[in-house]
Amino acid sequence: MGEFVRLEVDGGVGTIRLDRPKMNAIDGTVTAELRACAEEARDRTDVRAVVLYGGERVFAAGADIKEMSTITYAEMLSWGGRLQEALKVVAKLPKPVIAAVTGYALGGGFELALTADFRVLGERAKVGVPEITLGVIPGAGGTQRLTRLVGPAKAKDLVFSGRHVGADEALALGIADRVVPDADVYETALELARSYASGPAVALRAAKQAIDEGLELDLDSALRLETALFAGLFATEDQRTGMTSFLENGPGKATFAGR
Repeated sequence: MGEFVRLEVDGGVGTIRLDRPKMNAIDGTVTAELRACAEEARDRTDVRAVVLYGGERVFAAGADIKEMSTITYAEMLSWGGRLQEALKVVAKLPKPVIAAVTGYALGGGFELALTADFRVLGERAKVGVPEITLGVIPGAGGTQRLTRLVGPAKAKDLVFSGRHVGADEALALGIADRVVPDADVYETALELARSYASGPAVALRAAKQAIDEGLELDLDSALRLETALFAGLFATEDQRTGMTSFLENGPGKATFAGR
């Protein structure tokens, strides 16, 4: 367990919890601990889904500007690379990931939320990439994951302006998948995570790989990837369990072991 980031596991769901008062600013320590927690969540078989959470008041208000302000170009290549790699570990978790966003998710905090498969926002949440107001651009996926999520024109509007986006607009843009009362954000994310945690873990991993990696391929290559992953699932216990249960009991009644 790190000083500012920890992994809490309960009922098949691992919560990666940021806890660096007051605003969960992302510095070098948080970056290292975030990566360590993501790697642990990736490797633990008792973690079937993951929730990213910053607490009741704020998700993460961005990178630690005080630390960044004195970094040289050469140092930033290393510092920024470590943050990019940490977020890449989160993005590539072979399990469903839900970001539970309360309060601010800005800059690096928003880029962390963008690594998730789904985002649950509180009604008063604010998200955005305000780096342009500091004379820089997003450097941990904000120009890339955001563009893939909402398209280039909308991404350019947010990146060029640096403006904060409220929950309702985030939902309309496709940044948020659900908007709920602030007090319900974490429990809503947990319920969603639990619904996936009870599913066939190997098939869920294959589905995420097919979609995420397929987006980076031409259609013919992506279809070949899909076929290979689909066929590979016929070597799993969950495939036999699911199809046997369907034939004997009807659809949607199988209990999967995750193997």
